[in-house]
Amino acid sequence: MRLLKLIPDDTNIDWMRWRNLAGLISLLLVLASTALVATRGLNLGVDFVGGQQIRASFDRPAPIEDVRARIAALNLGDASISEFGNPNTLSIRMAAPEGGADAASLVVNRVRTTINQAYPGTEFAVDNVTGKVSQELAWDGGLAILLAILGIAIYIWFRFEWQFGVGALTTLFHDVVIVMGFFSLTQLEFNLNVVAAILTIVGYSLNDTVVIYDRIRENLRKFRKMEIVSLLNVSLNETLSRTIVTSLSIMLALLMLLIFGPPVIFGLTAAILFGTVIGTYSSIYVSAPMLVWLKVDSNSFLPKNAGPGSAERVAPKEGYS
Repeated sequence: MRLLKLIPDDTNIDWMRWRNLAGLISLLLVLASTALVATRGLNLGVDFVGGQQIRASFDRPAPIEDVRARIAALNLGDASISEFGNPNTLSIRMAAPEGGADAASLVVNRVRTTINQAYPGTEFAVDNVTGKVSQELAWDGGLAILLAILGIAIYIWFRFEWQFGVGALTTLFHDVVIVMGFFSLTQLEFNLNVVAAILTIVGYSLNDTVVIYDRIRENLRKFRKMEIVSLLNVSLNETLSRTIVTSLSIMLALLMLLIFGPPVIFGLTAAILFGTVIGTYSSIYVSAPMLVWLKVDSNSFLPKNAGPGSAERVAPKEGYS
């Protein structure tokens, strides 16, 4: 019985033919994402801005306008009210009142009472975060992402060469910025779950990049006379089956979780799913072309006293056929 192969062994795709167009698209996406975050901002959750979040789950599509009017009549200050994951659940975010825990509990009780009078049976979940804690969480979350990216770049640098480290760092920066742009565009809540998702995306993208870089390094030693563009095409095609199988498996699982999973992890699931798509793309069209743009060739890492190498295989200068 023959094994099913998604990618044939003789796959021969000229990936690098589109490297300049892909580079331009990536640059535009990064610039657009940066502009979105700078102008539109992120819909920061209570984790980062402090205050309290009340999630009200109704047994019908949530009457958001009526709830907004009823809470406004309580004169508790500005309240941000929006759907949370599905049409039956509302997120009610409010600034932390003066007076500490007792005052916060009183506010929550008034909101619960008001909504239950009109919509009996409504279920509630409450999160409270002080301003000091939210600042610490925001700082720690940003620091965790930054240190993870820097640590990964240093690891790649020592394991391979500095060009590979720069390529990995650029790839991870590309992925993180575009994911944040996605959250700015959609205004999905950006909370600690999303920070965890970004760290997961960084790990996935790195894993994919290391597999490709390792194959490139092997082929640089093996095919000394092959031009770098052709060598990159060979390496990408040789690792394509692993890339496709891994990515599709993750995407299918995440898609099911996005559709059928609980609302509380909707943002985390959406972030990882979108990040997996971007990470797969960047492993091919950011990390690999960076080696071309950094002038890596088959002689870049040869010892100075090494003689001319012989190649088992020779490819055309530009293109892979």
